[in-house]
Amino acid sequence: MNLYPLKFKTIFKDKIWGGSKIKDILHKDFSPLPNCGETWEISGVSSDVSVIANGSLAGTSLADLLKSEKGKLIGKVNYERFGDEFPLLVKFIDANDDLSIQVHPDDKLAEKRHQSKGKTEMWYVLQADEGASLISGFSEEVDRDKYLGKFNSGHLTDILNKEEVKAGDIFFLPAGRIHTIGKGLLIAEIQQTSDITYRIYDFDRVDAHGHKRELHVEEALDAIDFNYYESYKTAYDKTKNTVVKAVECPYFTTHVLDSDRDFSRDYSNLDSFVIHVCVEGSYTLKYPEGEIDVLKGDCLLIPACEQRVELKTSTGFKILESFIA
Repeated sequence: MNLYPLKFKTIFKDKIWGGSKIKDILHKDFSPLPNCGETWEISGVSSDVSVIANGSLAGTSLADLLKSEKGKLIGKVNYERFGDEFPLLVKFIDANDDLSIQVHPDDKLAEKRHQSKGKTEMWYVLQADEGASLISGFSEEVDRDKYLGKFNSGHLTDILNKEEVKAGDIFFLPAGRIHTIGKGLLIAEIQQTSDITYRIYDFDRVDAHGHKRELHVEEALDAIDFNYYESYKTAYDKTKNTVVKAVECPYFTTHVLDSDRDFSRDYSNLDSFVIHVCVEGSYTLKYPEGEIDVLKGDCLLIPACEQRVELKTSTGFKILESFIA
């Protein structure tokens, strides 16, 4: 089968905290949903598998393509490691209100409880309203007893690390880190293929029927990393026209490429697929058999067998480039 860089049909998710930035900033029409809080752009999650939108493979599911093309699509070592489940999930998140305070289990706990992978993730802030903030980790030394005392007294946020953020900020969130995205943020998220979230506190919100969302207070206790860290924001070089490594972990590596000129990428040394998430500008991706236009908010999956691509631009662009090393 002749593989090529793939775009997928966007999967829209209605959320109680969603807004309109998916439509207003990323120009994705989520009608008739009243509020779109998330889009899933590349997904191998069994309940929401992405479907190819471009080229001769249009209409084919990512799961079916992976079963047939295996290492040719995601890399030989990746296929040996992950099998027929695509290993990364790419989302955009529009927080028109604060998301719940939550935590995700690691691989060991997720396998034990859910027969699933854990959830390590990263956030890239595309847009931030003035004063918008998020929570990542603890603001002081905490143990299980201190955490429970604050939680039971209704003062959990007193010990959480709240940071005001701006466009371009990156946060890496290993499984176990307590967190939430605050009101007024548009985020690109790259994560392990997992949809397991332990919701700790949801600000006593109710849905249209007056029901509160389920909490997972007890389950979260075994998942939380109670360690305090001096810094939670990811520091990275913001030099233009160079490939900058921002995040590297066993589950994915993400580069930031901020360019005002054409750029060539050689992936021949990688035994991995590559994902482009366009967070600013636009470009045309040229590959040996063709080309594809990429706009802000577009996500591409470049198969492991595609070794060299050219990014041609008249506007400049910024992309998140992710793969599994």
